[in-house]
Amino acid sequence: MLIIPAIDLKDGACVRLRQGLMDDATVFSDDPVAMAAKWVEAGCRRLHLVDLNGAFEGQPVNGEVVTAIAKRYPDLPIQIGGGIRTLETIEHYVRAGVSYVIIGTKAVKEPEFVTEACRAFPGKVIVGLDAKDGFVATDGWAEVSSVQAVDLARRFEADGVSAIVYTDIAKDGMMQGCNVEATVALANASRIPVIASGGIHNIGDIQKLLDTNTRGIVGAITGRAIYEGTLDVAEAQALCDLKYKDE
Repeated sequence: MLIIPAIDLKDGACVRLRQGLMDDATVFSDDPVAMAAKWVEAGCRRLHLVDLNGAFEGQPVNGEVVTAIAKRYPDLPIQIGGGIRTLETIEHYVRAGVSYVIIGTKAVKEPEFVTEACRAFPGKVIVGLDAKDGFVATDGWAEVSSVQAVDLARRFEADGVSAIVYTDIAKDGMMQGCNVEATVALANASRIPVIASGGIHNIGDIQKLLDTNTRGIVGAITGRAIYEGTLDVAEAQALCDLKYKDE
């Protein structure tokens, strides 16, 4: 299981939101490239970038920052979400050196777009499912749909989606632990690997994910916890490595 540091971009700065609310943002750095360097030096093996402005506007806004990070670390897998609604945007990011693009809102509203994207960019597409009480939210979490996360995940099994990033909105940014039960249920319901997201507070939360022995959970995204120092990236990754080494 990979520990994946999150860099959320708002107006060119690195921020964290609480429950996805743009007006409840904490700025942690005005230099996202330097922040990426910090997590790389800590030993991370993948980065999770989110264009928060893009998520609300429906098109990339912080693309230059994403490109700068990708160029700085060409060998580091980077996944980017937020405002990815066209094949042209995906092509732009792939050309910039990004390893994976995360399709969220468009995946819910137009699932056939995921099929099309996977066909055009095989191995590059991740679906982001952000849920509230099990139902998928869209448009920067501003709208909650009538679609259940588990049902949508199954819909994408045949498309060749690389992974699903599953976020429980109620947990995100609150540092009260992730929704382990819902994450495990999603991983067990679909053949697509799941990356847990939202609410991770400390090493104990990582241990809880590992204790489920759910092979389908391949990563855990962490944001506020590593910025506020309640979770150490290197320590958390070492714990994950030890778990799978023992097995």
